[in-house]
Amino acid sequence: MDSFLRLLLRFILVPLGYFAAVTVGACVLVLGSWKTGTMMLSENPDTATAGFFAALIAGPVMFVVLASSMWLPSSVGILISEAIAIRSWIFHALNGAISGWIGWQTFSSIDQSSTAMNDTTFIFGAGLAGGFAYWAVAGWSAGFWKPVFRRRALPPPANNPFNPPARTEA
Repeated sequence: MDSFLRLLLRFILVPLGYFAAVTVGACVLVLGSWKTGTMMLSENPDTATAGFFAALIAGPVMFVVLASSMWLPSSVGILISEAIAIRSWIFHALNGAISGWIGWQTFSSIDQSSTAMNDTTFIFGAGLAGGFAYWAVAGWSAGFWKPVFRRRALPPPANNPFNPPARTEA
């Protein structure tokens, strides 16, 4: 029964972890690569307002783009971690970085121009941050068949009539 409940919990935690990873990755790209974060911190009120509205509009768009393009590359690593119960934050962060790079390569030249939309360092940074966010939500307890917190088996009682003491020969 415990395994079945852990399996049901995985069906809830894995999508939540994926959406947390996509949210964090979108924030890294919108605030870092597109420099809306530095625009919002500008002393010029017009630039700060433009940065705020740019992040407000670009954030949900980036979330939808990442959620629709990153599910396939990241699901390979997620399935491996669930099957083998890999709970290492390093594995999930690297899975995010590799998945981000694969998704970026898939859609990098979608507009037929030779310039990439985002810098490679921000792609890897968003992937690492997203992978770490996935680990924080769902990756630390990966593998439904392997319990996270094990209960210690109690030793048999000393006065058990079904477990007589061992005889010693003199």
